[in-house]
Amino acid sequence: MVDFSNPQTPRRLYPMDWVVIGYSLLMIIVIVILGRPLSQYYGEIIFYAFAAGLAAVIAHYLSDRRTRTEAFFRLLYPAIMFTFFYRATGGLMFLLSDHFYDFQLTAFEAAVLGVNPTLFIDTHWLNPWITELLSFCYFMYYPMIPVFLLVLFFKRRDEIIRSSVTAMSVTFFFSYMLFFIYPIEGPRWHFASLYQHQITGFIFRPAIDFVMKTGAVHGGCVPSTHFAVALVIVLYCYKYFRPVSRWLLPVVIGLGLGTVWGRFHYVSDVIVGCIIAVSATGLVMHFYGRWSGSAGVNVAEESRDFNRVS
Repeated sequence: MVDFSNPQTPRRLYPMDWVVIGYSLLMIIVIVILGRPLSQYYGEIIFYAFAAGLAAVIAHYLSDRRTRTEAFFRLLYPAIMFTFFYRATGGLMFLLSDHFYDFQLTAFEAAVLGVNPTLFIDTHWLNPWITELLSFCYFMYYPMIPVFLLVLFFKRRDEIIRSSVTAMSVTFFFSYMLFFIYPIEGPRWHFASLYQHQITGFIFRPAIDFVMKTGAVHGGCVPSTHFAVALVIVLYCYKYFRPVSRWLLPVVIGLGLGTVWGRFHYVSDVIVGCIIAVSATGLVMHFYGRWSGSAGVNVAEESRDFNRVS
């Protein structure tokens, strides 16, 4: 078995590197095949080529076995790139279709549930205090990824970082591909003319509105990546730092409810996000040691260390 504790060990690609590079190259192929006119997608092609190249350069030249500064970028670069990958989806929303399919999804939910939940909430349940509570849970998504990874980094739980970042990457990238396979713009756009009330809050609702106005793309609602990736973090906390998961789970449940309450997602978006998160996390946790070629024992030992701390 390769001794990764030795700084002189030849550097190699971790599973997270394969996922980042593989997704970037796959998107280039998909765009070249489907993008018409292709000139409209030159920016996206350049971005994904740059992302693949950057990941390869980082994997080759940086080591997480020398200095912690070097390890920071080697281990966490995919998380730093997630926002840029998300922004790139905005130009690909109509790669396969020229319209959104909200009318299909809302008809399905109305048939199954008897109502469109977002319209029912608007008519019967809106309350600024509930809005603020669920907005708080929704807003907690934004610090969740950096706090989770930075705590692991400063505790030197590097193997757990590699595994969890792999699971997050799989969750994000599979979700991003669904954005253009089945484009959905979301209830705040689709039902804009039917809402009777404005959603109001005190602190966190205005903060979310600001983030949405400045950083969100139009579309990309199936699945809810906010809920999906937050759930990935809960599952990793449950395995390696169980007491934290007990505090975090109610927040993530509130986040899921907040995506619907806040008119950002449909119920289906949250369910699909849950399925993707559980599947990706289970797959990575089960196969990570085999994929990485590093000792699965290291992860198990780190798990015991986490539980001792707790």
